[in-house]
Amino acid sequence: MNKIEPGIGISRRYLHDEVAERMRELIRSGEMVPKARINESELTERFGISRTPLREAIKILATEGLLELLPNRGARVASISDTELEEMMEVIAGLEATAGDLACRTITDADIDALLVDHEAMVAAWKAGDEAGYFSHNRRIHEGIMAASRNTVLTNIYESLSGRIQRSRYSAHQTPDQWARAVSEHERMIELLRTRDGAALAVLMREHIRGKKSVIAASYGVAENAAEPV
Repeated sequence: MNKIEPGIGISRRYLHDEVAERMRELIRSGEMVPKARINESELTERFGISRTPLREAIKILATEGLLELLPNRGARVASISDTELEEMMEVIAGLEATAGDLACRTITDADIDALLVDHEAMVAAWKAGDEAGYFSHNRRIHEGIMAASRNTVLTNIYESLSGRIQRSRYSAHQTPDQWARAVSEHERMIELLRTRDGAALAVLMREHIRGKKSVIAASYGVAENAAEPV
């Protein structure tokens, strides 16, 4: 039997995986909205690819729940029902609560300092009325806490699930009171990370996510009405 040399592996990424990742970002950024039909001709031209890797990518995203396959009519960006959104938010709240608890056991001072930089930039954006800047740093903070949990399984589940509502979660308009409350809760997050109070942070993270339900639900209602009808 031939001996396999150690240290030699396959590193080349398949084209359809790269296409799938680019499409995920289009969905997460809101460029591809719920119920929008997938225009294969437009995407093959945009990505400079043939239809084969695009269709493989579509199958991947369909298994992830980001796309819906329509019999003999191609595919469209998945929509989310009120019930499904409610259930997803509860799971995401649980995942972030767990991440907060774990992060307090493993996070370093350098990690917290990095989160603080984003937090201060987020507060500055809030005071300036810069929603885009605010949500960008907001997202980095939540993802930073998840990364600080040092739990790959948790992070992978979180990324797979939260990707479906990421656009609305980090771009939905909030009332001044909702915005101020969110900033206050983020300040408390940093404090609890500093004191490594995992139990308190878990409670806060869960309630913080639950508080976003109405805002995200309203955003999805707008997005679905604006999307292309079936």
